[in-house]
Formats: sequence, C-alpha cells, structure tokens
Amino acid sequence: MLATVLIVVVVLMLFGSLPTWNHSRSWGYGPSGGLGLVLTIVVILLLLGRL
Repeated sequence: MLATVLIVVVVLMLFGSLPTWNHSRSWGYGPSGGLGLVLTIVVILLLLGRL
C-alpha cells in the first residue's frame, strides 16, 4: 500500500516539475531537485528492504 502511494506521489511530482507551463518556467531546478531527493530516498529504502 505504501509503495503504491509513493509511486503516485513521485509520478505527480514528475509531472509538476516539468517546466511546460508559463507560471513554472522561472522556478529553476527546485522542483526537479526535490524530485531527485525523493527518488534517492525511495531507492535507498528499497535497497535496505524497508518498503
């Protein structure tokens, strides 16, 4: 159950971090950096067997 929720959250963050909308073009690397951090944490948790 938790893995499904994490996958949905990561996919939503991925779509949110794409600078395709006019209001998000000036955000820079912030959203994609946050997404990279979340993906790194999820991968580490998967490798440790916590998920």
